[in-house]
Amino acid sequence: MKNKFKSSTLVPLMLFLYLCLMAWMGRERLADGDYLHYFGVLGVGIVIIVVLHFVLKKKEYYKQKRKEEAEYGTYSDEDKKEK
Repeated sequence: MKNKFKSSTLVPLMLFLYLCLMAWMGRERLADGDYLHYFGVLGVGIVIIVVLHFVLKKKEYYKQKRKEEAEYGTYSDEDKKEK
């Protein structure tokens, strides 16, 4: 059995790990009292990662749907064959 991560999971996960690393490296800015900038950048990053996850999930859904239609045909093709 092939255990393959989907891109809708792997890419946002990698970006989240990168964001965590950048947050850790930028903790000096938080210590300096620049709370709005620090948490603003983290918040925007998280929103972008979540939106990217859903966009990639939708893309995978439509790719799977096209693959199934190419393999099995559509319902309208079956109706034409019956007539």
